[in-house]
Amino acid sequence: MKKIGLLPRIILAIGLGIALGSFAPDPVIRVFATFNGIFGNFLDFAIPLIIIAFIAPGIGAMGRGAGKILGITTGIAYTSTVLAGLLAFASATLLYPVLMESQASQAFDDPENALLSGFFEIEMAPLMGIMTALLLAFVLGVGISSLKSDFLLKSLEEFRVIIQKLIEKIIIPLLPIHIFGIFANMTQGGQVSSILSVFLKVFIMIIALHLIYLSLQYTVAGGLHKKSPFTMMKQMAPAYFTALGTQSSASTIPVTLERTKKVGVRGRIADFCVPLLATIHLSGSTITLVSCAMAVMLINGQNATFGQIFPFILMLGITMIAAPGVPGGAVMASLGLLDSMLGFTGAMTSLMLALYLAQDSFGTACNVTGDGAISAVVDKFSSTHPEDLTESKIG
Repeated sequence: MKKIGLLPRIILAIGLGIALGSFAPDPVIRVFATFNGIFGNFLDFAIPLIIIAFIAPGIGAMGRGAGKILGITTGIAYTSTVLAGLLAFASATLLYPVLMESQASQAFDDPENALLSGFFEIEMAPLMGIMTALLLAFVLGVGISSLKSDFLLKSLEEFRVIIQKLIEKIIIPLLPIHIFGIFANMTQGGQVSSILSVFLKVFIMIIALHLIYLSLQYTVAGGLHKKSPFTMMKQMAPAYFTALGTQSSASTIPVTLERTKKVGVRGRIADFCVPLLATIHLSGSTITLVSCAMAVMLINGQNATFGQIFPFILMLGITMIAAPGVPGGAVMASLGLLDSMLGFTGAMTSLMLALYLAQDSFGTACNVTGDGAISAVVDKFSSTHPEDLTESKIG
């Protein structure tokens, strides 16, 4: 039997959680609250490990690239990611007061206090704090890059494989149960209808922002190549729809590569750019993360300021480097930032996971489709430096 995808499991978990929470007695809900408490503590333990496993080898491997093409591609990709986050912040600041006026006025009081607690907790103290893990990852990544240490890079890449297996085999399979318990608990506390209303409005806004940002990217790329941006987007459509199914930029690379060449990007440029951009260009995911984070803060009666969100966006562009090719990799990489920079509690993180994962595939589709536009821009600016590709292919 074909395995059920993550998105259907998330939707099913939300539906079943609402159904159970509408009639189940408190002791039943507390059983799932107990699981949620244990799972949440395990996530807290895993977050520093995820940060080190994603960031350190990603920076170390990027530093191996030689030539101007790597710098051009990385700079354009990071700029695109930051601009996407700023678009999401501006849109949410402008639209959320209108779209969610009723939710903002209700203020949800203190949602975490309305949730039932578990029967017991199991403490799982992280090995280090979030900022310590971030600093250690940067030090290791930059050190590996400067020393060109194959042994250290290989060791960290193997550690990343271990953490990727942890996410694939434990965290992702258990997430639907965690989300099921959260929605059962919120339904029992009388909060779910308002939260679902927020989910729907945020979902629609995020999809619209993805399409707007792709149009902007291809307007720039099309202008540089004197081609119709809409024709280029149409040629990239197979990559978009493939990513909707795979929910993985890495898994979509063959299709993205083929379509990027179809839009007119030179073969050597496309062969270099597409695998690299699959790990460093996450404009769609950034739009989703910023929009979802601001929605969750609103649900909890908090107003996101530019002073909070802008540093968060800048860090997202770095922490999501080499996020694994599994569903939800971007949000997993961002959990530490949500905690350390935006002050997310356990309940807020759970809502964030549910909201993000329910439309993760659309963010991935935006990422990979935008890779074609970034590759076209790089192709235009690197036409005089083809020799830089000889030593700098990164996959």
